[in-house]
Amino acid sequence: MSDGAFASKILAWYATFGRHDLPWRTQITPYRVWVSEIMLQQTQVVTVLPYYQRFLQQFPDVDSLAAAPLDAVLELWSGLGYYARARNLHRSAGVICELHGGQLPLEREALCALPGIGRSTAGAVLALAAGQREAILDGNVKRVLCRYHAVEGWPGTAPVLRQLWSLAEAHTPKQQVADYTQAIMDLGATLCTRHKPRCELCPLGVTCLARVEGRTQELPASRPRRKLPLRNKAFLFLRRKDGAIFLQRRPPTGIWGGLWSVPECSSASEAEDWCLEQTGHIPAAVHHLEPVLHTFTHFKLEIAPILMELGSVSRVMEGKGALWYKHGQMHALGLPTPVARLLAKL
Repeated sequence: MSDGAFASKILAWYATFGRHDLPWRTQITPYRVWVSEIMLQQTQVVTVLPYYQRFLQQFPDVDSLAAAPLDAVLELWSGLGYYARARNLHRSAGVICELHGGQLPLEREALCALPGIGRSTAGAVLALAAGQREAILDGNVKRVLCRYHAVEGWPGTAPVLRQLWSLAEAHTPKQQVADYTQAIMDLGATLCTRHKPRCELCPLGVTCLARVEGRTQELPASRPRRKLPLRNKAFLFLRRKDGAIFLQRRPPTGIWGGLWSVPECSSASEAEDWCLEQTGHIPAAVHHLEPVLHTFTHFKLEIAPILMELGSVSRVMEGKGALWYKHGQMHALGLPTPVARLLAKL
């Protein structure tokens, strides 16, 4: 199939079956498309939609996002994961206001200079918001191209990525670029799915090499398997008489960067030592709660929650990066999902 026929078949399918009601497609601005593309990095549309709606209600434009405290941004992001995306979005808004007059730049080089924006995200913003002929290569598009052309090898390797970028650029049409970009993403998300693809409904099914060769389950090739390492941490929930729990802001980079969490220790005895050193008292009571397993992309974390009840606190423990949190009596904070769930139980 020629490159033009490839795009034409996808566009014809999209006209009837595409997701035309997505909020970033019904009311198109560069800002709205940008926010959606950042949220959709490694996250499915069905998960993103409620977060996107809440985010746009709170931050309807670049200026409001740039002016907001990071805590407010992270609080709205809590539960969506990959928090570096939220930090980068917030940082980028500041750069856009400072260097671009509050308007998202619509040139690939300027977009890629912003934190958290790579080639594919920049291409999606330019294609969807400005109709510019830019190719994209998100996970859905990789899957469609790998199957259609029977591309061998894991798409995470440089040689395979180069091949896929070449194919993506060749297939991107000169007309209807915005529709085509949304169409090929929709095709991958709704028909050419990772498991049990619905090839009988696919507009490319007749000429798709993976279907013709019976290889849809093996293409694209999976990342080489490796066992996720298990890490163990004791999470210290230090509670005052009034019910407030002590929280610390995590470092700006790394896991849960910039969110508020509880102190972490390597063991229960270290947690008691920390309590004595920081508060000046041994805990009045200690409760070992049921362990929680949380899975990240690269490792698993087994959390041993320890609740320590304080009779009194002799030292000032509030200030920059530290506070006593009482649910319902102060503004919401950005909290890691397992910590928020444990706090709710307490």
